[in-house]
Amino acid sequence: MKKTGILFIFILILNNLGYAQRVIDIEEARILGLASSQTLADAQTSIRTALLNEKTHFYSMIPQVSAGYRASINFLEDTRFVNPIDTFNAGISLSVTQTIFNGGNSFATKSMREIATETARVNASRDYFSVLSSIDEAYYAVLRAQAALESSESLLEASNLALSIAQVRFNNGMLNQIDYLTAQAVTESRENTRNQSRRTLSLRLIELRDLIGVQEAISLEPVSFDKYDEALRRLAVISTVETDALFTELWNITVANNPSLKTAALRSQNAELTYTNSVRQEFMPRVNLSLSGNIFNFSSRNGFTGTGSFNGSISVTGSIPVDYWVISNRLENYKTTRDSALNDFTTALRSSQNKLLSDIYELLNQASSVLSSRRSLEIAENTYAGTMERYLLSQSSVKDLSDAANSLMDSRNSLNNANYYFLQRLSVLRTSCALDDEQRLINILLGN
Repeated sequence: MKKTGILFIFILILNNLGYAQRVIDIEEARILGLASSQTLADAQTSIRTALLNEKTHFYSMIPQVSAGYRASINFLEDTRFVNPIDTFNAGISLSVTQTIFNGGNSFATKSMREIATETARVNASRDYFSVLSSIDEAYYAVLRAQAALESSESLLEASNLALSIAQVRFNNGMLNQIDYLTAQAVTESRENTRNQSRRTLSLRLIELRDLIGVQEAISLEPVSFDKYDEALRRLAVISTVETDALFTELWNITVANNPSLKTAALRSQNAELTYTNSVRQEFMPRVNLSLSGNIFNFSSRNGFTGTGSFNGSISVTGSIPVDYWVISNRLENYKTTRDSALNDFTTALRSSQNKLLSDIYELLNQASSVLSSRRSLEIAENTYAGTMERYLLSQSSVKDLSDAANSLMDSRNSLNNANYYFLQRLSVLRTSCALDDEQRLINILLGN
């Protein structure tokens, strides 16, 4: 009882010192990573800046009201010194100016500001999915490294068992020295592999913790592959017709949601507005309305003199371009930029189609790889079990057992890699389609 109490207190001390690991799952990792992402923080700053620029331009389109004041005293008039108080003079003035027409430049600029704001939002969406994909990749990399460590530890235990049996047989003269040394070498190799797996896992955990902004030690909830099993089996045997239908459905979603396509389209719209607006600026007149007057006047000699007079005017200004070669060159430059932006959009459209098709086929191939790796692992496990049984009966050599163990480890690692690479390809496809809901994508893959 005393030892149990001391152990319990020791565990409490370790927990208070922060040695207890924090257990997180994939959803919590995503939330933490998105919240701590500096990239997303910068994207939000860009959105706020674009909104402020949009408001600034809006304020420039409404009537510009300004008020002024003046006050003065004289101490010298007609070369004679006078009492400054007697010469005090003060007034307040007010003016209102409104641009009535400037060739549509204000509204074109307003549209370009709105496009800039929308572009900032789209870029933030692109960064969101990019960060989300990075979190998924880092999370699965940890689980893949953890599975590799478990596999290497399992084989090390089996090698230690085989070595202990070999040592008994060697001591009894039932095993030659070469086979005994081989058993030792295999065990050493397995231990080295286990140590490398530990280092790899530690490195992957550090990378994930840095990405999600967690300082304390963490352990991850394993991913349940049961939720993906039906999709895996369908994708592994999907027909060409069904693949085409899947591509069509996902392409419609991509066109509506993909940030890269939206950015290219917005860039094309902005280039078109820049070109048409430049034409207006060169040749259209500008019409301004202004009102101004004094609303308060006071002087020591005359007292209040009323509000004074208000003046109003409408002015029309414009320019007659004579350096047509300069203007023509400038307009041609804007036109080239517009055409280039349109070509970029066409290229982005074609590139997105190719990438989506590639992502789909990568996912299909990975689904087939998962199922074939499962079958290979089953064969390797049965082979290893049979070889171990024969080894215990002295019917198999150390080399036979080592070969069967190598095959088993390779099969386990192949399945682990196939499982987590499938999840990564699923994450990549979700990013291409800009789908935030993974379950929706799974339902689409199932044909629901």
